[in-house]
Amino acid sequence: MKRTSLKDIAEKLQLSQTTVSWVLTGNGDRRGISKATQDLVRNCAAEMNYQPNLIARSLNLGKTKTLGLIIPSISDFFYSSIAMEIEQTASKNGYSLMIASSESNPEKEENLLRTFRSKGVDGIIIAPTKKSKNEIKRLIKEKFPIVSFDRFFPDLEMSSIVIDNKESSYKLVRHLIRKGCKKIAVITTNPHLITMCSRVDGYKQGLEEAGIDINPDLIGCVTYDKYELNIINVLDAIFEKEADVDGFFFTTHILALEAFLYFNKKGINFNEKFGLACIHSVSTFEILAPYINVAEMPVKEIGEKSVNILLESIESKKKTDAARPYNLVLPCTLLYK
Repeated sequence: MKRTSLKDIAEKLQLSQTTVSWVLTGNGDRRGISKATQDLVRNCAAEMNYQPNLIARSLNLGKTKTLGLIIPSISDFFYSSIAMEIEQTASKNGYSLMIASSESNPEKEENLLRTFRSKGVDGIIIAPTKKSKNEIKRLIKEKFPIVSFDRFFPDLEMSSIVIDNKESSYKLVRHLIRKGCKKIAVITTNPHLITMCSRVDGYKQGLEEAGIDINPDLIGCVTYDKYELNIINVLDAIFEKEADVDGFFFTTHILALEAFLYFNKKGINFNEKFGLACIHSVSTFEILAPYINVAEMPVKEIGEKSVNILLESIESKKKTDAARPYNLVLPCTLLYK
């Protein structure tokens, strides 16, 4: 079946192709075309099932009106929530969104960056791994719009949005100490990420200011690959060396959930036995760990600001001066129990 063209609509209505094009691209008012004519064109386009040629339009505008989003895991509640906020904000601004998961694999992440670039996205939002730095550096050198969230590279001239990782971690640990905990373990992952390092630093600061020595045996690092299996070894080691541990600080909600499964299998009533704290929360905490203290991340604000900053960078490409990089540190909402 032949695809309806602007020419077909113009011939049927006995109007010029230019007039039809102006109406269907939303420029009718600016071009002084009457409302009656605009309604006529739109109705005819609908009746003839007109579908715009997006590729041709992209070439004409120099933009695809598409953004790319790369996150470590689509199944992770935090990242999927961020993706939803980003998609909604992008849509409000007339952009569609391509989403992909890097699975925290640097090679896959670099391939995704190149793929999105070749697909013609206007800009990219990413929660990067440390090892994709060179590919990101190349995009920055090309003045390609890119924004990072949750993770960042302090030595690169790019916009980033993170939470107050160290401060929130410090406050959570101090709260556990005030509640009577003296032997608090930290369970973390991906030590190469500055985000995780900052959270562990906050944990250490909280202990030091309370006059509690930092015990390496209470610092458990779970490798991200197959973390559901690796956390068993980490927790086994902590209980073997420090059986009287009385508190746990988890640097991510995923680690907390996996630890709760471990505790249940071991028959440990963790809600009564330990003080618990975690960066970010999920709804299942209300059932599994109603007394856990959390630093709730501003998901909506992270998503909205990521898109708005990226769009500003995209628009600045048309101007002489590039948009200055933003390095935003957003506060968490601390929920003490």
